[in-house]
Amino acid sequence: MKKNWKTLMLMGTMVLGMGLFTAGCGSSSTTADGGNGADKTYVVGTDASYAPFESMNGEKIEGFDMDVLSAAADAGGFKVQFQNTPWDGIFLTLKNNDRDIVASAVTITDERKKELDFSDPYFEATQMIVSKKGAELKTLAELKDKKIAVQNGTTGDEVVTKMLGKGSPNIKRFENMPLALLELKNGGVDAAVGDNGVVLEYVKNNGAGEFVTSVDSSFEKEHYGFVVKKGNTELQKKINDGLKKIKENGKLDEINKKYGFSK
Repeated sequence: MKKNWKTLMLMGTMVLGMGLFTAGCGSSSTTADGGNGADKTYVVGTDASYAPFESMNGEKIEGFDMDVLSAAADAGGFKVQFQNTPWDGIFLTLKNNDRDIVASAVTITDERKKELDFSDPYFEATQMIVSKKGAELKTLAELKDKKIAVQNGTTGDEVVTKMLGKGSPNIKRFENMPLALLELKNGGVDAAVGDNGVVLEYVKNNGAGEFVTSVDSSFEKEHYGFVVKKGNTELQKKINDGLKKIKENGKLDEINKKYGFSK
C-alpha cells in the first residue's frame, strides 16, 4: 500500500519527539549473547491498523506481514520483535535507529528507494475503488467532482491527489484506512480508494451487501516490501535470503492461502 514518505517524514518528527508513545522507543536490535551477533533480535515497526496485514488482537500484533516476516526470519536465522508504531513518522524510526525493519504493507516505489532500502517483493497489490451500493462509482474518471476518502500518505492518496489536485477540498484524508471506509459507510464521502487487500477485508467484515468494489484499468500493480535503513545491506540480505527460502519451500504459499490471497 501505502505511502508518501516525504509527507510522513515531516509529520513524523513531532511523533518521534514524543518518544513514539509506548512502542519501545530507543530500542533497536539486541543480541542474547553479549553482542557477537548470534540470536540477534531485530525490532520491527508496524502500524497495526491495517488488517489483514497488521492489526491488534488484544495486546498481540498479528497479520499477514507478521506471518511472512516471522517465517522469513526463522528461515534466515534471525529473530524479530514487533512494535506497534504510528504510521506518521514510521520511516524516521529507521533513520533514528529506533526500529530495524518496517513491516507495514509498504509499496516499493522508485521515490522511496532514494531514501530507504527494500527487501525483495513479497506481495502484489493494487488500488481499489469502493462505493455504496445504489451509488456505484467504478472508474477513476467517475470520481471527478466527488468526495473521496483516503488514508493520508498512501498510494491511494497519491492516485486521488494526482487526479483532483493536492489542495482539492473533495479529498478527505484519514490517519488509517478503516476510518476512511467508515466515513464512506456513514455517508460522508461518495467513495474511498485504498489497497485491495484492506478494502476487501473491511467490506467482508462490515456489510458486504452495502458496498461495491472495482479496480480501474489505469491502476498499476504494486508490490510490498520490508523496509530497512538506507545502506543496511547486511539486514536486507538476511531478509531476502529468508524470503527466498519460504518462496521455495512453499511456506509463503501457505501463508497466502491462510489469508485468502492465493490465486
